[in-house]
Amino acid sequence: MTDHTTVPAADTVLRYTAFATDPAGGNPAGIVLDATALDDAEMLKIAAELGYSESAFVTPGPAGSDQNVHTIRYFSPKAEVSFCGHATVATAVALAERHGTGDYLFHTPAGEVPVTVDRADGVLRGTLTSVAPHLEDVSDGDLTEALAALGWPTDDLDPAFPPRIAYAGARHLVLAAATRERLADLSYDFDRLLNLMHRLDLTTVQLVWREDASTFHVRDPFPVGGVVEDPATGAAAAAFGAYLRELGLVPSAAELTLYQGADMGRPGELTVTLRDGDPRVRVSGAAVPIP
Repeated sequence: MTDHTTVPAADTVLRYTAFATDPAGGNPAGIVLDATALDDAEMLKIAAELGYSESAFVTPGPAGSDQNVHTIRYFSPKAEVSFCGHATVATAVALAERHGTGDYLFHTPAGEVPVTVDRADGVLRGTLTSVAPHLEDVSDGDLTEALAALGWPTDDLDPAFPPRIAYAGARHLVLAAATRERLADLSYDFDRLLNLMHRLDLTTVQLVWREDASTFHVRDPFPVGGVVEDPATGAAAAAFGAYLRELGLVPSAAELTLYQGADMGRPGELTVTLRDGDPRVRVSGAAVPIP
């Protein structure tokens, strides 16, 4: 379950996958549960050597915090990111394996993110609660450029789902495919999409297809992180839940299932929960160690 990188030997790097119960599914994350001795360059080096879409680095919470409060930072192989859902769930499960299930609180660059870990049928599941979300419009020019980079004709979009930039800790451009076949056929211009995403400060592009009223299939190109595609994206799931509710595409209280990763051979499942009277979004999923 553990391994060591070329940074100081005391820094043990765990490997977990989130949003799956099979180590071959979901989204892998590296986790350093005590990163107090690491500087930014060393954290980035670990993330780059692991090659996962993100890795999490944990330090104690603010002075006076109890043992279940932590500070957490996230690095892709290319740069630090403000928030990462799958690494948050994976880290909470790793902590729960060592200190017990219950409530944890992470101080992230995006704000405070509570996570509750429980056990069902022998599997640990984490439920994160996002920071307050919001949506932004997308200009016609930026939408045209995004579709050109993806190689999607305008007719391939589902008109029931307007393009928006959604935020719940990180920014994601939400685009809905009209068919499952369109979503499955992902081959994009890496550099062109990368340039657009840098300009719009996007973390991923959240590509979605609606199977039924509460079930969606999603994919997340992630060139800004140095990888073609993210296998299971908790931050984007939270942003997408906020998008659906704000546009009235689902009830204000709802439980949604997102399937992600099957098209790239790492199937995962994310549960998105919306509650009346709470603008925040909850994202749940299992996490297990990678042997």
